[in-house]
Amino acid sequence: MFVDEVDIRVSAGDGGRGCVSFRREKFIPRGGPDGGDGGHGGSVFLVANLHLNTLINFRFHPEFHARRGGHGEGSNRHGRSGGDLELGVPVGTVVYRLDPESGRHEQVVDLTTEGQRALVAQGGRGGRGNAQFATSTNRAPRRSEPGYPGEAWALRLQLKLLADVGLVGYPNAGKSTLISRVSAAKPKIADYPFTTLTPHLGVVSLSDDRSFVVADVPGLIEGAHRGQGLGHQFLRHIERTKVLAYVIDVSSASGREPADDLAVIRRELELFRADLLQRPQVVAANKIDAIDDEERLTRLKAKAAEWRLPVYTISAVTGQGVPALLEAWWRGMTGRHDEGTEP
Repeated sequence: MFVDEVDIRVSAGDGGRGCVSFRREKFIPRGGPDGGDGGHGGSVFLVANLHLNTLINFRFHPEFHARRGGHGEGSNRHGRSGGDLELGVPVGTVVYRLDPESGRHEQVVDLTTEGQRALVAQGGRGGRGNAQFATSTNRAPRRSEPGYPGEAWALRLQLKLLADVGLVGYPNAGKSTLISRVSAAKPKIADYPFTTLTPHLGVVSLSDDRSFVVADVPGLIEGAHRGQGLGHQFLRHIERTKVLAYVIDVSSASGREPADDLAVIRRELELFRADLLQRPQVVAANKIDAIDDEERLTRLKAKAAEWRLPVYTISAVTGQGVPALLEAWWRGMTGRHDEGTEP
């Protein structure tokens, strides 16, 4: 089960209280204060883990508490510190903290690298025992400090997939078939809308030991930026991609005009986040094996030319044109932008 957004609550451990104690031994009068300090409470950390790809573990266990520090004891024995609590999250997780005053979530950290560690709740400091308060003028202090409370926060975790190329397009445009052909990913493929309900990642291997990661984002429709269809629930997964790949169905099976599909998808991306359109973009005119009206392809190329977008005719089913498309994606990643249509 793919879960990419959860709300959790984390609580750091409280510090232990300091001890008021005096050394009392036979033949040692006025032994003096010997109360130990309380231990520090454990803190809560989030750690990015490359082997995780979903936040589902937090869905059914939304509260986490670090251990409190032990109390100080006599004979200058300090309390044991509570152990830190480390929670593994997928690489690409963005952490937001709920501001109790404004009621808004503020970004705390973006975990984008393996092993990256973020402190999200600081443990409380342990209180000082009376041995810490002894002075030349106050040799028998009878005061100590209580432990300080640890932090407690309501957090929102959002997963944004880390991929080099993002496949976007209408439902049933052939994105799942394409990613299954070019990588080892095995998304569900069927002839009905919204077959893909969760993003899928696939690793594409090219010659000369070149490789990159492709993300299949569930189908977009007009109004997606407002939450229609699958909405912006999955639009955020293309925010990190280096190349945008429009997968357009040029056959007549969809009943839509390919040029209009391209215009709508670009418009939805622009309304969601305008800077997305500043990235390299490639149009994949899919299902060329089933095309029954060449004018549909001609109009798509004309529309793409208005934005100087390269168009590659492919068939995800037969593999026709796919190698050239992969090379175009690689060029886009490396900064060698294409212009016009395929040669």
